[in-house]
Amino acid sequence: MLHTKGYAAHSADSPLSSFQFERREVGAKDIQIEILYCGICHTDIHMARNDWGLTNYPIVPGHEIVGQVKKVGSDVTKFKEGDYAAVGCLVDSCRTCSSCNDGLEQYCENGWVATYGWIERDGKTPTYGGYSSQIVVDEHFVLKVADNLPLERVAPLLCAGITTYSPLKEWKIRKGHRLGVVGLGGLGHMAVKLAAAMGIEVTILSTSPEKEVDARQLGAQNFVLTTDEAALASVQNYFDFIIDTVAAKHDLQLYLTTLKRDGTLILVGVPPQNLEINCMGLCFPRKRVVGSFIGGLPETQEMLDFCAEHNVLSDVEIISMSEINDAYDRLLKGDVKYRFVIDMATL
Repeated sequence: MLHTKGYAAHSADSPLSSFQFERREVGAKDIQIEILYCGICHTDIHMARNDWGLTNYPIVPGHEIVGQVKKVGSDVTKFKEGDYAAVGCLVDSCRTCSSCNDGLEQYCENGWVATYGWIERDGKTPTYGGYSSQIVVDEHFVLKVADNLPLERVAPLLCAGITTYSPLKEWKIRKGHRLGVVGLGGLGHMAVKLAAAMGIEVTILSTSPEKEVDARQLGAQNFVLTTDEAALASVQNYFDFIIDTVAAKHDLQLYLTTLKRDGTLILVGVPPQNLEINCMGLCFPRKRVVGSFIGGLPETQEMLDFCAEHNVLSDVEIISMSEINDAYDRLLKGDVKYRFVIDMATL
């Protein structure tokens, strides 16, 4: 077994603290990665604080992982020692169901395995995430990272990037469409950057007037303050698509009114509580609310390659491991532009 250092939450109300645990030895298809940077996702906080009632403790969060390959198994073909590599939200799936065969492992019908807070397919081994010194992952779930990119700015692409890239591709949102983005945080700022790189007209829908300057600098052509009745009225029946990144309770009906007939509201944020939908607002005039969850391995690699080609990177604030609890508090207050990333050398 591989002795590993990390940071873990031991209960819903305890701060994260130092934690020692074991990783498995490198198997024939495995890759051992020294973790260099790990992004902090809002999901990390939900899981650490058991907001969804799913958490088993201790939990080592982190699923926006980039690092360097230290060892490869005898049957590994895609990586060699010294390569830069990344791990996102998944570390395993059944690989035999229709979703897995379609490269949509995140919808595995027999149970995907999350990078942390889950149980391996052996039914007993807990998964521990990227707030740690190293990780061992099957080659199938490891992604290639271009060696000319700043790794700390790549890390958030493994969740925030793919979560917003996937719906852009799935619903074929392209130049000529009008896209609204609800929320300008970790997910929202990546939705703006990716859509702008694809030539899509982007409008930020926000309750915070101070975010307009950043929205435009990130690539949004328009900004609508949704608490301003006149501004909101100007985009009634306007958007072809809306990507809603908000992970807190909010009014979906407000955004449905801004969609055209046959427009689509895509939910990528997951609030702890359910949201209400006005059925009349859906049926007349024929609108859709859909959900999207991260992306499969082929699409995640496609996203990383797209970002490398178009120089699309996350805006980050680097922190040390000892600052993690303060970073959680600041993230809940929206006090970050736009993703915290841990320098794992500080572990």
